[in-house]
Amino acid sequence: MEALLASTNNPTSLKRGDVVEGEIVRIDQDEILVDIGLKSEGVLSTKELPASGYGSLSELKVHDKVLVYVVQPETPDGHAVLSLRKANAERQWRLVEEQYRNNELIRARVIDYNKGGLIVDVNGIRGFVPISQIQSLKREEVAAGGESQETAAKLASMKDKELQLKIIEINRARNRLILSERQAVQEWRQRRREELLDELKPGEIRKGVVSNLANFGAFVDLGGADGLVHISQLAWSRVNHPSEVLHVGQEVEVQVLSVDKEKKKIALSIKKAEVDPWTTVEQRYSPGQLVTGTITKIAPFGAFARIEDGIEGLIHLSELPPGMDPKTSLHEGQQLQLRILRIDPERRRLGLSLRQVEEPDSAKAQSQAQGQGQGQSQAQGQGAGPTGASSAETTTRGATDDKMKLSLEETARRQESGQHQHEGRGERRERGDKGEREGRAERRERAEKSEPSLLDHLPLGDDGEITAMAEAFRAAARQRNKNLTTEETEGSGS
Repeated sequence: MEALLASTNNPTSLKRGDVVEGEIVRIDQDEILVDIGLKSEGVLSTKELPASGYGSLSELKVHDKVLVYVVQPETPDGHAVLSLRKANAERQWRLVEEQYRNNELIRARVIDYNKGGLIVDVNGIRGFVPISQIQSLKREEVAAGGESQETAAKLASMKDKELQLKIIEINRARNRLILSERQAVQEWRQRRREELLDELKPGEIRKGVVSNLANFGAFVDLGGADGLVHISQLAWSRVNHPSEVLHVGQEVEVQVLSVDKEKKKIALSIKKAEVDPWTTVEQRYSPGQLVTGTITKIAPFGAFARIEDGIEGLIHLSELPPGMDPKTSLHEGQQLQLRILRIDPERRRLGLSLRQVEEPDSAKAQSQAQGQGQGQSQAQGQGAGPTGASSAETTTRGATDDKMKLSLEETARRQESGQHQHEGRGERRERGDKGEREGRAERRERAEKSEPSLLDHLPLGDDGEITAMAEAFRAAARQRNKNLTTEETEGSGS
């Protein structure tokens, strides 16, 4: 009983700086009464309350439990003076200590900077991020320090940004709070990697950001874990280096190929997340079509050209202009007008020609011109009817008459030559019978040779027989030979 009376007569003693939990018993416009276990309630002024958020007047209600800071244990009126703002700072320190013990990651806004690093606001507590713990700064920038204009400009650009941080040092007595962005990012990525290794399934399509490029491929950040896109999986076309198709910071879509949880490796593909252009190539191109191609590789048997991303074809040596050497006349990156010869989507083959870019056009034009000429001739023949047939027959007969006219002129010349030979025989007769016989034999030989040459110019009829005119020429030739024979007989008799 004595102990109970003593506790009643001696209520809980408080001193300045204590932080205690109390219960709101009344809320007025100017003050709030809080029961903290003393003989009388403590007074909390509403003027120090924040305008919004935790601890604001609109957020507080009767019977709410609040943490208050003891400014004065007792006034002449017997009330304790309390502060909610200072209690909030104490409350935040307690929260920070708990986060530090639990190795948690927090987010804080940058409110200022100096040459040593960034100053952040951790819910009312000023924290410091050393320049060596800032993720976005490179090693040389860290070595130069905040005195470098370039580094100082980067620090200034980070003001008002929210960073993910980890508490690495806390000293309540010295009001010291040190944080690190680098360690926070590393731990977050490690945790996220474990989560992604459990989440990702082969065949899934994910969005990511290119984080790094290497000779063998590109690394893509999937939001905490990096996956590798091998150079063979970057595009449907040939890629010599990832920098030809990607750059760091580029957002891409990738397909998950495989996930190795033991080795913690993720294999990705960019090209398989896109439509294979060979599956629709025949919808966009056709044999004979002219296209613009870019030379991608020179080979001993020709050159390869790309007509669009993922579609390459071969210009064989036989389809280059005559005499062209691809090694000296062509180079990678050169653009040419080419003609498609054949398309084989299943074998992913495309035949191209540089030689036939102009030739098929001229051949086609010539063919069209010939076709038009034949069409006009046929139209004239069909439109004329019998008259047209007569015209064709007249043309044929005219050609025959011209040939016969040439034969008659040749016959006249030969007859005139025979007369001159007859005059010469009289002279030779005077030189002796021997000379005359030789002259007659020579003339007979010439006459026999002249007959075939005469008939060679005669045309044949439609049925392959010699025409009547040809028979007349034969009769004339026989008569001439007969006359020559008669003359020879008379000459020998005389």
